[in-house]
Amino acid sequence: MNDIDWSSGTWTTAPAHVNVADDGMRVTAVEGSDAWRTTSYGFVHDTEHALLAPLAQDTAVEVSFRLDFTAQFDQAGVFVKVDDATWTKAGVERSDGEDSLGAVVTRGMSDWSLSPVPEWRGRLVTMRASRSGDALTVRARVDDEPWRLVRVAPLDPAATVAAGPMCCAPSREGLTVLFTAWRTGPADAGLHPEG
Repeated sequence: MNDIDWSSGTWTTAPAHVNVADDGMRVTAVEGSDAWRTTSYGFVHDTEHALLAPLAQDTAVEVSFRLDFTAQFDQAGVFVKVDDATWTKAGVERSDGEDSLGAVVTRGMSDWSLSPVPEWRGRLVTMRASRSGDALTVRARVDDEPWRLVRVAPLDPAATVAAGPMCCAPSREGLTVLFTAWRTGPADAGLHPEG
């Protein structure tokens, strides 16, 4: 994997504050920032803080961040965008008092899946989005543990796609996320491990 320079991306919505240092990029989210379209809640939010760079076919992007959430819906991870109504966000979100690994896949309307990962608190989370064929495959791991499959979603192979680190703070001000890495490399060779 090759590092992507923090300065090479473009924000979908500017955060409250960004500080790049030797240990990574600290991003402070604006209160009320979020990404969602319609389903169940009836609103459209497109104020996520996503730092995006092109994601070519047969390429993967990885985003690493320190998990340190305290408020409802604090979230960070990777954002993969085709257009305002076609995108995926995947990462860890604090929901109903616990940290959960999940994804929101949006094609006109959003869906949402979560799985609790309380043992990840305070650790380094890496999200990997791999673009190959007609699919986006999302995996995650904590520290150097094995990758977990999070989601396989349709993605038009002809689409122009951008991806990168994302955070949101729907319910509070002051959420600051430390992103420690943003990398790109070849897409995963297959959906399931060999053997």
